[in-house]
Amino acid sequence: MGVVIITDMAQLCQYACRDVIFLLKLHLSHIVIMFIFDASTLILIAKAEILDPFLRDVGLDVAIPLEVEKECCSVKRSIGALMIRKALDESRIRVIAVKNRKLVTKIQEDFGLGRGEAEAVVLALAEKARVLSIDDKSGINACKLLGVAFTTAIGILVRMCEKRLLTTSEALAKLEGLAKYGRYKKSILEDATRQLEAAT
Repeated sequence: MGVVIITDMAQLCQYACRDVIFLLKLHLSHIVIMFIFDASTLILIAKAEILDPFLRDVGLDVAIPLEVEKECCSVKRSIGALMIRKALDESRIRVIAVKNRKLVTKIQEDFGLGRGEAEAVVLALAEKARVLSIDDKSGINACKLLGVAFTTAIGILVRMCEKRLLTTSEALAKLEGLAKYGRYKKSILEDATRQLEAAT
């Protein structure tokens, strides 16, 4: 009738270990390691034409909250918006609704964030995301205070160069694109240039 009779301690340990491994696998199957974007960074890397190679290599689930989808795709039919919409349609980027609306409002008010930035931070907290990619200064400050790991569009570019997804000359050209579309200080761009040149 499917009943297992255990006759010795070794057999007991064997079945106990098997059950522990099964439960561990079951638990891990519900853990999704996630990379989350705010609209600012997603738009920047789309305009700089590094979104596709990033998505091919990232090796993590990539997600955005609903408000970020609206900010990226609903206003302008630019090339960046079309690239983001294509990635969404191909399920390379997921859209996740943020459930804790009160926390979104609180973070929005506490840190002076837009709705999209606040939803991205809350989603990163809720999903225990590996990293939140955000270029908004107030959003970065919120990440620092709330313990959310973050990167920026330039950080993504440097990492892609370090991983040889882009040559140094290609990465420097992409940096010019980020400088054109983003609002970066000269010192940040100079530091990024040094990092890209040192990545070879």
